Amino acid sequence: MAGRVIYLDWNATTPPHPEVLAAMQAAAEVAWANPASVHGPGRRARAFIEQAREAVARLTGFDARDVTLTSGGTEANNLALWHAFGDENAGDRAAGARLHGALVVSRIEHPSVTRAAEALAGRGVEVAWVDPEPSGRVAPEALSAALDRAAAVAPVRLVSLQAVNHETGIVQPVAEAAALAHARGARLHVDAVQAVGRLPEAWTGADLVSVAAHKIRGPKGIGALAVRPGIRLRPVLFGGAQERGLRPGTQDPIAAAGFAAAARRALDGPARYAALAPLRDRLEADLVAAGRAAGAAPIRNGEGARAPHVTNLSWPGWRGDELCAALDLEGVAVSSGSACSAGTAEPSPVLTAMLGPERAASAVRFSIGEETTEADLAEAARRAARVLSRLRPVPAGT
Repeated sequence: MAGRVIYLDWNATTPPHPEVLAAMQAAAEVAWANPASVHGPGRRARAFIEQAREAVARLTGFDARDVTLTSGGTEANNLALWHAFGDENAGDRAAGARLHGALVVSRIEHPSVTRAAEALAGRGVEVAWVDPEPSGRVAPEALSAALDRAAAVAPVRLVSLQAVNHETGIVQPVAEAAALAHARGARLHVDAVQAVGRLPEAWTGADLVSVAAHKIRGPKGIGALAVRPGIRLRPVLFGGAQERGLRPGTQDPIAAAGFAAAARRALDGPARYAALAPLRDRLEADLVAAGRAAGAAPIRNGEGARAPHVTNLSWPGWRGDELCAALDLEGVAVSSGSACSAGTAEPSPVLTAMLGPERAASAVRFSIGEETTEADLAEAARRAARVLSRLRPVPAGT
């Protein structure tokens, strides 16, 4: 490995902020009791749970009474999708009863949404899939057509659309999607995991919003689903009465303390991230130059409005996973797709839906954060040039 590690995978997870670590350490000294207990130590532990709920509510613009703490964004997304379908009797749902209604979802959602949608389809839900444009944007016109297709089969109960794509950073038309869904009597769920703390109000109009602490410099293993008043959620897990019976299991007040601290910091996050756009653009230019010098220029995946800290590039003649491994040996941490899909041999479903499997197979995502410096990116580009000089591209057709 050459020199110190340059971390350019902030979309996968963010390093916990010192304020978050301090809050968790302080909580660990006093919040060791079970927060469901009614005695004094239990009430002290529960206070940290409620503080996290209130901080998430303020960050998302929802009411604290309508924030459910989860194990992360994946559980929040599953809870959001499953809430809209099935009978009132949760036991019947768990036993495998057929479900009713229609769901509209794009093909570029996070796996925790697409896999949940596939599971719902297997239980009888009509799922209308929306293809993205080659730019990576889900066009409102395509959403409208999908709503019409779904409504011809069953009442549409839910539309699910992420605010910012996790691989390309492309910003999705959430406000337009909300208007289309509401006009047809459906609700809109927004996976805002990659948007909260990075873009302001990117979930405007949403009825349900998913958040993950570790994307905003908080701890892993905790997230939230915030919903509009009057929305009745149904559990996907069964057991205790924690979180009003929606997600049984002993809550972690120490993680909650970290989540609260991260959510408070994230209120000012969009301004910090906006300042990263020039650094991201410079990195793109340096990587393109390095690619050209090695015999094949990379191509950016995703056009139009995008988050200021992400670039996704395909490298003709190279494999994205091989480039990631080679960059890792040079001390540059990047990814070739969603961290939740790491270890699979298949190319990114997001980029495949946008641009086809060949382009997807050669893609690498670079995502920076508030601690990334211009010097970091210049050094990363130099190390990338060394990698590309060793791994010569294979000519097309060979």
